[in-house]
Amino acid sequence: MNAALQTSELRGTLLLDEPMSKHTSWRIGGPADRYYQPADIADLSLFLSQLAETEPVYWLGLGSNLLVRDGGIRGTVIATSGVLDGLEQLDEKTVRAEAGVACAKVARFCARAGLSGAEFLAGIPGTMGGALAMNAGAFGGETWGVVAAVEMLGQQGQCRHRKPEDFDITYRHVSGPKGEWFVAAQLQLEPGGEPKVLQARIKALLARRGDRQPTSLPNAGSVFRNPEGDFAARLIEACGLKGQCEGAACVSDKHANFIINTGGATACDVETLIERIMQEVKEKQAVQLQREIHIVGEAA
Repeated sequence: MNAALQTSELRGTLLLDEPMSKHTSWRIGGPADRYYQPADIADLSLFLSQLAETEPVYWLGLGSNLLVRDGGIRGTVIATSGVLDGLEQLDEKTVRAEAGVACAKVARFCARAGLSGAEFLAGIPGTMGGALAMNAGAFGGETWGVVAAVEMLGQQGQCRHRKPEDFDITYRHVSGPKGEWFVAAQLQLEPGGEPKVLQARIKALLARRGDRQPTSLPNAGSVFRNPEGDFAARLIEACGLKGQCEGAACVSDKHANFIINTGGATACDVETLIERIMQEVKEKQAVQLQREIHIVGEAA
């Protein structure tokens, strides 16, 4: 970080040595050197402009789909959840959602406006920023299937507007211009829907998710990508790994592609269990699983 960081000019909150276990859905993670919660996009732009170009920057939404190692993060975490929270309807079929808005909130907002096509977002346990970064999906829908444009911030805080064609978008993967981060998206949806029908659809999808996934226990969502033509959960269950544990980290009995923190699990427990699952599925099913979650930070 630049020694010349002018904290007096910033309107957000800067914390030092902040435990990431307080901010991840697994309730796991060592301390981040710096943790910044911006006041808004303009404040975030100013903050980024004061960082050294070599400063490692990590973006955090709801902390799902993320494992922070026990030694923590050397660098700066930017927390968007609840602060980059702008959500508005721009015209009859376009909604603008900032990166820190929960995907489920976007789904409900669109349904109330009679805009269909975003209901699947209710099944994504994260924010729009994270959903954009990995093309998150649920119930057959994918984030970038409804994206018309995005707003980005560069390493020095400069704002850019981009279209989907500026990115390479595939299943659970998005790559684009280096050194730029998502701060908002414009979603193009279908007008003329009946709000009560759309809201009922969301309620049914969430009930389905609750029946099939261990939503009441600390988890990070699906741990592995589904191989083409198959399901990671089926492969893991076929290896007899449901309920298997490393320390306090266990494969869920409810859904084999979820690892739950049964109480006091460490990142090392989770990472060891992930490696064990990958090894056994490769040996017994001849399939190389790919992680869907991101692992960051240093070992203790």
